[in-house]
Amino acid sequence: MAYHERWGIAHIYASYNNTIIHITDITGTETISKASGGMVVKSDRMESSPTAAMIAAKRAAEGAMEKGINAIHVKIRAPGGHNDSVGPGPGAQAAVRALSRMGLRIGLIEDVTPLPHDGCRKKGGRRGRRV
Repeated sequence: MAYHERWGIAHIYASYNNTIIHITDITGTETISKASGGMVVKSDRMESSPTAAMIAAKRAAEGAMEKGINAIHVKIRAPGGHNDSVGPGPGAQAAVRALSRMGLRIGLIEDVTPLPHDGCRKKGGRRGRRV
C-alpha cells in the first residue's frame, strides 16, 4: 500500500486571551485552513481555554484533511517580544493533542516565540512601576 504523506504546517499562536490555529502548506505561504478559540465559544473569557483550543484545532484539522493534508509540523508561538516574554497560553498543549487525535501525523514540534535581543527599553522609567 503506497501511503503518500502530504505535509503542512500548523502555526499555533497561544496567548492568555486567545488561541489561533492556522494551517498552511509546507512553504508557509498558502493558507489551507484556520480557526481560533473566539470562533468556537460564546464568552470572551473562554477563548484561551484548552476546551476552545481543542474544538478550534479539530475544526482546522478537518479543513486541512479535506484538502488532502495528512501530516503536519507544528510551530507554537507565544506573544513574546519585548513586553510579553512569557510561555505559551493554556491552549497550546490542548491544540497539539487535538491535532494528533484527529489522525494527523505530527512531525517536528518547535517553539517560534519571538525573543528580544535587548532592543527597546522597557516602560516604567528609572525607578520602575510604582504601585
